[in-house]
Formats: sequence, C-alpha cells, structure tokens
Amino acid sequence: MPTVAEVLSQGWKVHQAGKYSDAERVYRHVISQVPANPEAHVYLGIALFDQRRFVDSIAAYRTALRLRKEFPIAWNNLGNSLRMVGDVQQSDACFDKAMSLDPDYLSVYKNRGTLWVWSGEVERGREWYERGLRLAPEDAELHRNLGVIYLLQGDYRRGWPEYRWRWRMPALKRPTVAAPLWTGQSLNGRSILLYPEQGRGDEMHFVRMAGVLAGVGARVVVLTDPSMIPLFTSVRGIQSLLPTGTALPPVDYHASFIDAADAWYQLYHELPYAADSFVTGNTHAGYLNVSDPLVSYWDRWLENNAMGKDGRKRIGIAWQGNPKHHADVYRSVPLEAFRPLAEDDRLKLVSLQFGFGSEQLDKTDFADSIGRLPEDTDTTGGAFTDTAAVMKNLDHVVTSDTSVAHLAGALGVPTTVILGKIPDWRWLLEGDRTDWYPSMRLVRQSELGRWQDVLSSIHTTLASGNNA
Repeated sequence: MPTVAEVLSQGWKVHQAGKYSDAERVYRHVISQVPANPEAHVYLGIALFDQRRFVDSIAAYRTALRLRKEFPIAWNNLGNSLRMVGDVQQSDACFDKAMSLDPDYLSVYKNRGTLWVWSGEVERGREWYERGLRLAPEDAELHRNLGVIYLLQGDYRRGWPEYRWRWRMPALKRPTVAAPLWTGQSLNGRSILLYPEQGRGDEMHFVRMAGVLAGVGARVVVLTDPSMIPLFTSVRGIQSLLPTGTALPPVDYHASFIDAADAWYQLYHELPYAADSFVTGNTHAGYLNVSDPLVSYWDRWLENNAMGKDGRKRIGIAWQGNPKHHADVYRSVPLEAFRPLAEDDRLKLVSLQFGFGSEQLDKTDFADSIGRLPEDTDTTGGAFTDTAAVMKNLDHVVTSDTSVAHLAGALGVPTTVILGKIPDWRWLLEGDRTDWYPSMRLVRQSELGRWQDVLSSIHTTLASGNNA
C-alpha cells in the first residue's frame, strides 16, 4: 500500500502535467484519509492557485499553517495567494515570516519583489530581486525580472542585457537552426530567419522588425504558426513566410522578433537619430493590413446586422486577456466597467472579444447594446484577419492590454489601451502616447483594481468627439 508521501508525489506528477483538477482530487483524497497532514493542504493550495481559485488556496494554506506553524513553504505560498487578491500588507507579512524561518529561501525573494512591483512600488521590488541575486547570482528568472523593470523604466541600455536571461529559463525554446544568432552583424546581402517567442501580441508587435532589417539589406524569412501567415503577408520586407514545422532553408543568421529589436538597439542606440529607430520603425501608417474586399465584406456585414453608420460612433471593445497569463489579474478589465460606453446612445459598441471573457456578455444587463460578431470569425481566412477587417470599419477600438491592442495599433486604427497601474514593460510607467503605435492613446489606472475612473475618462474623450 503506498504511503501518503508516495500518493502526494503521484499527484504532483499529474499536477506538473497541467491536469490541475485531477491533481486536486488526489490531494483531497489524501486529506480525507489524513486530514492533519499539512503537506497535503499545501499541495491542495497549489492546485487551487493554479486554477486561479485564489480565495480557496488561501484557505488551504491557512489550514496547513494551523497544523504546522513553522512551515516556510506554506507562508510563502499564502503570501503569493494574498498578493493575487490584492492584500498587499498581509502578503508581505507572510513573506517576512517565511524569510525569518528560512533566510535562504530564494522563492520568497522573487515573490516579494513581484508583490511590490505589481503594487506600484517598482524600486522596492527591484531591491528584493537584487537581494535574491546576492543569494543566487546566476538565477535567470531574477535577471529577467530586473530586465523587465529596466525596460519598463525606459532604460534599454541596462534592460536588454538583463532581459536576455529569459532564454536560460525552461519556458522558452528556440527552433533548431544551423546558423548563428544575429547579434548585430552586417545584414547587407545576408539572410535571416525571424520567429516568435512568446504570445500573439508580442508576435504582432515585433514582426515590424522584418521591415526594419529588410531596410538594411537583409533577406528576411519568417517562421510562424500557419494561422498567422495570411495576416503577415501584408508585412513589408518579408521575402518568405514559412509555417512552423516545415523544413528550414539555409540562412546566414536567426533571431526571435524580440531578439532582433534587442540587437538593433545595441547597434544604433548611440547614434543621435536612431535611439528610437527600432521603436518607431516604419509604423507611421501601420505595418499590418488586410485586403480591401475583406474590409468591404465586413462593412456590409456590420450594416446588415444593426451596426451600420447611423450617426453613432462604432467602437470596438475587448476586455479580457488570457487568464493563464501571469499578469492577467492586473490587466484584464471586467465588462461591467464598460457600462458608461454601453449606455451612451451616441456610441455603438462592437465586441471584439472571443473565447476567454466572452461569457461575460451573457451575464450583463447591457449586453443587448453590444454588437456581436459571428462565432466563426477568424476561423477560415487566418488568425485575426476578420477582426482586422472589422477594425478597419470602426471609428475607434478600446481594449485592455491584449493581442487586440497590438493588432489595432499595427493596423494604424485609432485605439485606446486601458493599462493597469503597473503595465507591461513596453508601455513604460507614464505618458498617454507610445512611440510603438502612433495611432494609440494610453489611459492608466491610478489605483490598483479600480477601473471606473479609467473608463469614465475614456467615455468623456469619445463622447466629446475626439478619436484618440
């Protein structure tokens, strides 16, 4: 008969395979048999946390601590769950307790730094990351985190080298390419393979580098998911688009899209005209596009489905990012916050939300004032192509920080992006404009968790007749 430790170990293997609910059942079974086992309650807390059931995970960790007070892992994990529900002071107190029990517990330094960064005290968070590096100077995650802070602060000189450590973390893998990484060598007459490394938003953001590198003489080959090829055919400078999984042609160099931006900055940041050249690139009129017939098709579709040009402004909205994203709790906006826009008769809202978050449309009392696109949008002509064509027929897009924001910005569509108190690094810490996308306006949250003021400001701007 297996021991409790063996059963928990088996559950952990299931857990690591991403089967969180199955792992939860294993842990709950152990608890039903041995309710006073503190480790089982910690495992349960982790499973609940990974399912984003933060309040339930807090209860599990507190049960573990009632059973064993001197339990640094439980204190650390409780601090992390409290961070996710916005209880900053209690979270920090838990990290302090974990650290007092185990001063060399590296995870606490990481979590404590992240707590303060996401709470708006960026320098305080940076100090905890730096203290962690004194314990573990080669820790890739800590270096990456420092890189993100420097980039967020606009310090690209220090930010890019630290951010490069992300490639030493297990989550990122490069394709196998029989060519050296491009780090700034001359590309005149040379070929380079570019590829995405993170999410769709990052991919649409940095595919701009194809045009930038082609401008200095490179022959650019882009490797991407097959679904993205139709959209990327509009990007200037791409000589060849290859679907992921195909045999790669011989090339002189390779780089991810973000690697290319990094190397470009290292090349040109000291020149007086080029400090921001990799930012602005050739984006003045947008660098993505879709065909005129597709734009016309969606214009007719909107007209025929009560979303026509009847004197109201057509406003596309998106509110929810991927809930699995580490910062989603800070960046996604509840649909309810859009009520001022939905109740304004001068505006006609069109939902650009699919998948995650779209269920909120069935739970709000103003859903009838929001136009919905067909369920098969973007399923036949390639990822984002229909959405792009719809955007071309809108007066404005209002979105949280998701791939929708990058699509709209890359198309040159007038866009307002709703940012949490501490945004993703590319938006910097202040300002209502961004060099990345000239057609974009940024509206920033002033208080963690509070979106009403942000949407009220956006509503005032749109209602006044301003488009950006």
